[in-house]
Amino acid sequence: MALLLQLERRARAQEDRLGLGFLMVNDSRQLLDYREALLWRADSGRIAACSGLAQVEANAPFMLYLARICQDWRHQSWAGELHELSVADVPPAQQPEWSEYLAPQLLWVPLKSRNGELLACLLFSCEQPLARPQRALLELLQDAYAHAWDSLSGRRASPAAGLGPLRRRPRKLLLAAVAALLLLALLPVRQTVLAPAEIVPREPAVLRAPLQAVVERILVQPNQMVTANEALVQLDRRELESRLESARQSLAAAEAQLRQTRQQALFDERAKAALAELSSRREQARTDVDYLSDNLERTLILAPRDGVAIFDDPSDWIGRPVALGERIMQVADPHDVRLEIDLPVGDAIELENGSDVRLFLNSQPGKPLTATLQRQGYRASPALDGSMAYRLVANFTQDQPGLRVGLKGTAKLYGQRTLLFNYLLRRPLAALRVHLGW
Repeated sequence: MALLLQLERRARAQEDRLGLGFLMVNDSRQLLDYREALLWRADSGRIAACSGLAQVEANAPFMLYLARICQDWRHQSWAGELHELSVADVPPAQQPEWSEYLAPQLLWVPLKSRNGELLACLLFSCEQPLARPQRALLELLQDAYAHAWDSLSGRRASPAAGLGPLRRRPRKLLLAAVAALLLLALLPVRQTVLAPAEIVPREPAVLRAPLQAVVERILVQPNQMVTANEALVQLDRRELESRLESARQSLAAAEAQLRQTRQQALFDERAKAALAELSSRREQARTDVDYLSDNLERTLILAPRDGVAIFDDPSDWIGRPVALGERIMQVADPHDVRLEIDLPVGDAIELENGSDVRLFLNSQPGKPLTATLQRQGYRASPALDGSMAYRLVANFTQDQPGLRVGLKGTAKLYGQRTLLFNYLLRRPLAALRVHLGW
């Protein structure tokens, strides 16, 4: 009895169920001789504690086996009382595992709440059947363990002061809360969406490679002001110069051969017949010289207008081969700009030309700029990050000082009005429609 009272006192002093479970499976040996003790929790359906182990491996074969048969036993008529079990109480297919893991006798010690609900169960694997004195002590210990386990559930918190009126009328308060939520759900709001945006030139002049060559030098720096006909890019001239020299030599040879044949044509009929062919060769050689001379002049690319040069690092272009028509840079008016917006497909809402747009620059997030939606792409295209997005273009409503090409930020687009319910649940409903096929 002294040991029983001591165990009961220690059990009621535990602060959490983890410590109580450790105490029950290990310190109960003072009253009962067993090979091993385990604690099964009814809420999780798993073994929560095992004697001699600091932590239970829930996926171990023994733990899974015992948790499975405990789930079957909890529905038996004797599950609410202390009961002695043997290998005959399990199906024949599970009897070999019993002999491997458990002793011949297994004590089922349920821990119930005050209303009779099964909370957990202590399992004692014993070599011998339970004697009557031991059973009487175990029933008293069972009651103490059940009371301690139930007291740590945290379900019976004392009501706070001032909640009396609220507790007396829960139904009316619930109805009022539901009515308020319904009214809020029917509140009309304006649809908005956020999307990344960038300031780009309105009508830039694009500099493209006039021929297939290698970039030798970039003669300006990024964002440098340039004037019309100013040299911007120098392409490699060496191959064209070599071909031009060869074409000039061919032209000189064709002219010399033509002169010689003309002299022979005065007294030789066959030489006179070859004059037309030699004249055609000379014209072909002259055409090649003119073509290569023009290409040689085009290796120096000039600015088509006044503006600012827009391109990336010059070192990325030096020594790089370019194809005919490949874009190298742009020249644009730095003050004639517009706004380009990449609207992700998942955030797309119904927008109309002329809708309001506010731009929050990364450099000045506290000073939004106003713009008006001008046009929007009819289909999505890949963005820089690999996602699909609609390309939108907006014009600024007034001259904004400090704007320059290349500034980035976040654009807020305003759509049509809708109910707050649709606004909040638009994306969840769209995802649900994909899975359910509405």
